[in-house]
Amino acid sequence: MKFLVRDKLFAIGDDYWIEDENGRHAFLVDGKALRLRDTLEIKDPTGRVLITLKEKMLSWRDAMTLERDGEMLATVRKKRLSLIRNHYRVTLNEGTELDVSGRVLDREFAVEYDGELLAHISKKWFRMRETYAVNVVREDTDAPLLIAVAVCVIRMAEKERDGD
Repeated sequence: MKFLVRDKLFAIGDDYWIEDENGRHAFLVDGKALRLRDTLEIKDPTGRVLITLKEKMLSWRDAMTLERDGEMLATVRKKRLSLIRNHYRVTLNEGTELDVSGRVLDREFAVEYDGELLAHISKKWFRMRETYAVNVVREDTDAPLLIAVAVCVIRMAEKERDGD
């Protein structure tokens, strides 16, 4: 299943919709302004919060946490040694690790578990500027989690690029 993201509004406090492949609103990314740390919420079309993304404070390396229903779901960190491509590791609460690698700022990267592709993020399918797709490859995966991971690593890469 593909989800369409128009991410020109990536500042905290800005909200934007993620659409499914049929053009229907699937998720709302709600940026929370006036917070001590970056906070975003992924909501369903009815406004129910599915996943909360928070910048991890006082971390040796940049990190963000993903929470579901107030419980820690995962931690996202940039891998230390990544010279050419961006590499991130997503450690789920139960210990499972997902690998994110590719050209994150170009919106061309993949999310994998143990070498198996879970989602492919790409902008090459679209002619519109500032638009990319999150193609969730496996039907049995947690689509909101994979979308949250994509939003999270893009946010972290942009902050690193901008020197924030």
